[in-house]
Amino acid sequence: MKLIFSIISLGLIPSLSQAHFQTLLPNQAIVTENSYKTITLQAQFTHPMEQGPLMNMAMPQQFGVFVNGQSHNLLSTLQSHQQDGNTWFSAVYPVKMPADYVFFLEPTPYWEALEGKMIIHYTKVVVDAFGAEAGWETMVNFPIEIQPLVRPYGLWTGNLFRGIVIFQGKPLPFATIEVEYFNENHHISIPSDPFVIQKIKADANGNFAYAMPIAGWWGFAALTIGDELVKNPLGELVPVELGGLMWIQVIDLE
Repeated sequence: MKLIFSIISLGLIPSLSQAHFQTLLPNQAIVTENSYKTITLQAQFTHPMEQGPLMNMAMPQQFGVFVNGQSHNLLSTLQSHQQDGNTWFSAVYPVKMPADYVFFLEPTPYWEALEGKMIIHYTKVVVDAFGAEAGWETMVNFPIEIQPLVRPYGLWTGNLFRGIVIFQGKPLPFATIEVEYFNENHHISIPSDPFVIQKIKADANGNFAYAMPIAGWWGFAALTIGDELVKNPLGELVPVELGGLMWIQVIDLE
């Protein structure tokens, strides 16, 4: 894999450096006859709970969608945007048939100078269209990935999301999973640092579970360190953090 690097701004403080999340958020998780028939996705590398700072993204290595078992390359549909001197991406995808759409993104490796490591967050999100409810368990076959054990849409606040962390094709025992809320418009106040990220561990079979307490988008990041060192922008061999991310939306029960 060709490595192209983006360098972190030197102004970040250490307490924020532990909360990097790659987002891949659609404007809707379920497409119906009465909703928009076009999906708009936003991809940012940021701190979702704190809503910033936004970090610079280079052009992703992969962006696509699995539909009915077929993978489609959507890299050419990405549009770049600038915010505070940093780049993020969006894409528009027309929905034409009933199916579960598994959107996925592999970002360009990111150099995190404060932690002395490269970061690659393999990210996916599932959108259901027209009541298909089939294909949501499709795996992208990323190096590290969350295999959902619960249908990842149509969830109420308080529902339990369960999954298995898969690393190099096998369950990863006792994997660390970081869970973070996309705190849009700073809806939730943060009383202290431990509330920014929820941290859980998988069991010996790679299984984990988490109940989402408030409505909105939740990101699950299964993390591990890669087996091989990679070069940073300075040409030094450093560790690489591999993350398998999945985004889940829940809504309040009326």
